[in-house]
Amino acid sequence: MIFIDTGAFISRYLCADQFHEKSLAKWEEVQARHYKCFTSNFVLDETFTLLGRWADNEFACQKAEMIYTSNAIDVLRPDHEDELLALEYMLKYADQKISFTDCISFVLMKKKKIKRVFTCDRHFELPGFTAL
Repeated sequence: MIFIDTGAFISRYLCADQFHEKSLAKWEEVQARHYKCFTSNFVLDETFTLLGRWADNEFACQKAEMIYTSNAIDVLRPDHEDELLALEYMLKYADQKISFTDCISFVLMKKKKIKRVFTCDRHFELPGFTAL
């Protein structure tokens, strides 16, 4: 199982991203190893917003539709309790300027017992996850 973070989506879809080539290789690895992939609605919100800003909204919507209609990625959605737990992470790592989206990801990953994450973000190592 693997959690897909915003950076993995952005670097896959934007050729100008500094991690684009490395990301494509990692996406191939994820597919070849048949990882069960998860992400969250918070990550997708962040991803589509950034794609719309850095490319355009039509491009962002095309990628959104592709992800939402895919059977390859399960989209996790936090509940009220998850959001409260995310605040605890946000306070715990306040000195790291961590995003609420990352904190939600931590909670969902712990809940689903997902230990690996496809990310360009070092913050996932703080609570002990392994970056792909």
